[in-house]
Amino acid sequence: MKADTRNSLLVAAAGAAGLLAATFYANRRGNFELAGRTVLITGGSRGLGLILARQAVAEGARVAICARDAEELEAARRELEAAGSEPVRAFVCDLTQPDEVRQLVADVEQQLGPIEVLVNNAGIITAGPLDNMDVREFADSMDTHFWAPLHAMQAVLPSMRDRGEGRILNIASVGGKVAVPHLAPYCASKFALVGLSESFRAELLQYGVRVTTVCPGLLRTGSARHAIVKGRHRKEYAWFTVADSLPALSMNADNAARRIWNACRRGDAEIILSLPAKLLSGLHGLLPGTTANLLAWVNQALPAPETNRGDARRFGYESESPITRSWLTTLNQKAEKKNNEEFE
Repeated sequence: MKADTRNSLLVAAAGAAGLLAATFYANRRGNFELAGRTVLITGGSRGLGLILARQAVAEGARVAICARDAEELEAARRELEAAGSEPVRAFVCDLTQPDEVRQLVADVEQQLGPIEVLVNNAGIITAGPLDNMDVREFADSMDTHFWAPLHAMQAVLPSMRDRGEGRILNIASVGGKVAVPHLAPYCASKFALVGLSESFRAELLQYGVRVTTVCPGLLRTGSARHAIVKGRHRKEYAWFTVADSLPALSMNADNAARRIWNACRRGDAEIILSLPAKLLSGLHGLLPGTTANLLAWVNQALPAPETNRGDARRFGYESESPITRSWLTTLNQKAEKKNNEEFE
């Protein structure tokens, strides 16, 4: 066997072994059990937050969820309470308002007990060319992805420090590691959340509080229809929702949630979800300039800016087209029904 062929096989074998080891580790449970603990999940009325809540309820946790839409919250609360033996509480809360966040934490602790696990999951996403983005998009993203988690962490930390134990999960994104074209406000705010989360991790370990930064790639939660799109609305929504549905690019959300809870139990510093997300993050870490140039090439394939009403904000469900309700998005359409994403 030639040396080059042998070396290639060795590299491939090492890569396969590494992937198997990573998969085994991701599925390994830690010793921090959820049963009997009080868990607060922001943005828990639908999508990934609801999936995380289902799994926490199934393990016997006392779960509190919050969101801004009372109807969505009530539907989620009824489902969760019917599935578990512990009480479930739902709170209407605007997480961009610091006073409401502090009151939320106080109400949860009064009704369910001290918060032992905080999941900062609430999020928004705006897709569109930079030319069609306003300062408002960046401000809204920062309010939701940076300031809201900061206020929530500050509110739960005193009791966690006093007990010498606690878990905080910050749901960031691979977009907080690598800037993806047409998602500038989202990526900028998720980069900020990653930095915030890692800083808290470094300083809170001494108190027994473990902060985990969660960086998913595309997840099939059904949430794409609630994304805000700008520019050429139908085309922007089409590329976004199709990519979010394809198995090669996206990950099953239930599997992702199980791995997130495993990372919480182990107290991991970080978890990156989906193979494409790991590859993209790894490439960026090794070759940031090359990665940026490749993404600039990807940008050329995305819809061009729109000068005529391109600055208007529309939700995904307002930008549907035949392709977004076709067989290409079948998996996400199923997820919409399953994860409370059909509300408008």
